[in-house]
Amino acid sequence: MRAAGGVIARGSGADLEIVIVHRPRYDDWTFPKGKAESGETDEQTALREVLEETGFECNLGEELPSVTYRDHKDRSKIVRYWVMTVNAGAFEPNDEVDVLEWVSATEAGERLTYDHDVDVLSAFLSLGHAE
Repeated sequence: MRAAGGVIARGSGADLEIVIVHRPRYDDWTFPKGKAESGETDEQTALREVLEETGFECNLGEELPSVTYRDHKDRSKIVRYWVMTVNAGAFEPNDEVDVLEWVSATEAGERLTYDHDVDVLSAFLSLGHAE
C-alpha cells in the first residue's frame, strides 16, 4: 500500500515549529499522511492528504526518507514524506484529525507515537532544520 504525507514546518532555529496531528480513530500523534488514490502520484497524495487532514495548502520541499511498516490490518505500507511549508488555510477538526498542534522539534520527538515518525523527524532535523 502506498501513502504519503508531510512534515510541515515554520520558523527556524529556536523558533522552529512542526505540525503533529492527533487521530482519534487510532488515538495517536503523528504527521499528516494518507493512502494514495488510483492514478495519483505520491506528490499529489502528500499534498491532498495534508490538505484534507490539516486544512493547509502547502508547498513541497525536500523529500525525506520513506518509511515501511505493517499497518493495523497487517498490510505492508510504504509512506513517502516531504518537508512542507504552508501557503494558506486553517485547521478545523474533522473526522480524521481532531487536534493539530504546532510544537518544537523536541516536543514532537517526545509526543510522536511511532518510532518510524521519530526517524522521519530526525531526518528532517539532519537537513539543517535543527533547533
